[in-house]
Amino acid sequence: MESDPSDKSYPITPKEQDPKEDGGSSPVSRSHGADQREGWVTSQVERNDEDEGKKDQEKIETSETAEEKADDVDPEVHYSLEKALEDIDKLATILSSTNNENDSPEIPEYVGRLMDFVEAEVAGYCTNLGEGKAKWSQDAEVNSFLEIVDRISKLATVLVPCKCREKFASLINQVGKIQQQALSFLEDEFRVLLDECRPIDLEKEGSVKSKQESTEESDQSIEEGDSFGYANDIMSSLNKMAKEMVSCGYESECCQVYIVTRRNSFEELFNMFGFENISIDDVQKIQWEALEREIVKWIKTFKQCALVYFYQELRLAEAVFAGYPSIATHLFYNLTRSMLIQILNFSEAVALSSKRSAEKLFKFLDMYETLRDTTSAMDRYFKDEDNASQLKTEINTAKSRIGEAIVSMFRDLENSIKSDTGKNPVPGGAVHPLTSYTINYLKYASEYTETLEQVFKEHLKIERADSNNRTEFQGENNQNNSEKESSPFSIQLTRVMDLLDANLEAKSKLYKDVSLSFIFMMNNGRYILQKVKGSAEINELMGNNWRRKKSSELRQYHKNYQRETWSKVLGCFRDEGLNVHGKVSKPELKERFKTFNAMFEEIHKTQSAWIVKDEQLQSELRVSIAAVVIPAYRSFLGRHWQHFTAGRQSEKYVKYQPEDLETYIDEFFDGTPATTGRRKQ
Repeated sequence: MESDPSDKSYPITPKEQDPKEDGGSSPVSRSHGADQREGWVTSQVERNDEDEGKKDQEKIETSETAEEKADDVDPEVHYSLEKALEDIDKLATILSSTNNENDSPEIPEYVGRLMDFVEAEVAGYCTNLGEGKAKWSQDAEVNSFLEIVDRISKLATVLVPCKCREKFASLINQVGKIQQQALSFLEDEFRVLLDECRPIDLEKEGSVKSKQESTEESDQSIEEGDSFGYANDIMSSLNKMAKEMVSCGYESECCQVYIVTRRNSFEELFNMFGFENISIDDVQKIQWEALEREIVKWIKTFKQCALVYFYQELRLAEAVFAGYPSIATHLFYNLTRSMLIQILNFSEAVALSSKRSAEKLFKFLDMYETLRDTTSAMDRYFKDEDNASQLKTEINTAKSRIGEAIVSMFRDLENSIKSDTGKNPVPGGAVHPLTSYTINYLKYASEYTETLEQVFKEHLKIERADSNNRTEFQGENNQNNSEKESSPFSIQLTRVMDLLDANLEAKSKLYKDVSLSFIFMMNNGRYILQKVKGSAEINELMGNNWRRKKSSELRQYHKNYQRETWSKVLGCFRDEGLNVHGKVSKPELKERFKTFNAMFEEIHKTQSAWIVKDEQLQSELRVSIAAVVIPAYRSFLGRHWQHFTAGRQSEKYVKYQPEDLETYIDEFFDGTPATTGRRKQ
């Protein structure tokens, strides 16, 4: 079983004594040797307090006494660590009182042996601690080593400004050598121990904290013993090592080791999340599907760092450098800024990528929200306003670039609508793909209403600040007082809707059948209106005025359809032109029925192939047709049925009963061509 470090002792063998002076060497007890040294030290201290006129005489006497005692030291004298530390302190006290070269004491022989003992002690500790024979968590071993380092460093501090550097050169060199060995070893061990503070995958541990929980935790002090994921004994050892290195003038080396080691720790964390720092050139080469996956990793990395790991790192810095708050703050800020810039470089690379398109909007919005929402969470980390301001500037710059990219995507959406000039009409007057794409795009975008309002508001400020580029939101869309009060994003939505309406109006002209063009406009208008009503966000943004206007347009398209399709049909049922000399002309009557039959059959054949997917609109159209055609037909038939001879003649000209017409009308707009036949039995 190893003895306590404080009880360690090493045999010290002095130089050979002159046999002529004492007739040979004889053992002298350790206490006797200690008393000799104590007498020398005491005489030195008292000498400084004597009258200036006695100094020369006392100096001679002290020198003689020291030489005599040095010659009398026994070769079996042993040094304990406690006594060695005590003698170092006394030597440092004497040296610190030295004012000039003439006032310097002679260094007794035992001081050299003292340094040899200390050097051996340091080497022994370095071996034991370095090879794991002793643990840094074993306080006795660590404390003993650190005490030696502390005393030697203080002695070195006293020696550096000493006026008698040449006289003490040997001592200065040996003390410097011991200090260098000890602190270099301490630096290496500090790095190794700090490297054990690896990032913890809190998500796998099932303990990722919410922002609120993490914020509440920050109110707890480190002194309360919160290990925040790291072992308390490691924290204690790191703190002792850091204190020693800083107090010994090794602050720069200590901080450098800390920064490099913690950066490596964050690199390991990034690898754990699968996050890579991709350049702008690489981003432009990556397919969007792959880049989407990288963005997901980036979002996770940024959120976890901002909400969890940066906070952990702050607690670590405060624990390691407890007692040195300015150093802890400085190191934490520089480390955080370095890691943050590395993360933000990716977002800026994505934002500046030239391959932008509307479908990328939602990932960009996720990135924007990540940057926005974590900024406030990071405020609590930085007590220094300048540091906090600088980091906020970095984040806000990245956020602004993402925001401008989002605005640009809406411009791309507008341009894609304008440039969609296909000459092939959609069969059956159905909803155009451009309509469904645009409206669904806006519907999903409106789920980010709060974010998009912020994006367009910031963009609007930038445009207004540019006197050479007045905002596009002004003038063109300020058509009524209500729109002046509209939010920037709602105005943007209106712009897109107006462009879509104009495009659809142009596409409706592609249909040769005018009636079908109105069906097309009804289909698309109804689709737009129903989608808007089905989304609380976009419905609120578009407002009542827009909905009323759109509903009015749909009613007008409906009226136009009925007029274009059925006005000629209804003309068959007018009595004008049937009477000749006060009697109904049977040939004219027969022609009227033949014309109606032919027109209705053609309309049925054509419009049953047209498509109205919206069941409510389909029903409204059928009901309105039946309400116009069937009563008129029934009345006309009732007035003139008696003019036909029952049998073949009536069947030849009166092919349909009112009930038959109702059945055929119910086949309109099914998207399936159909043929009319004899009346239903």
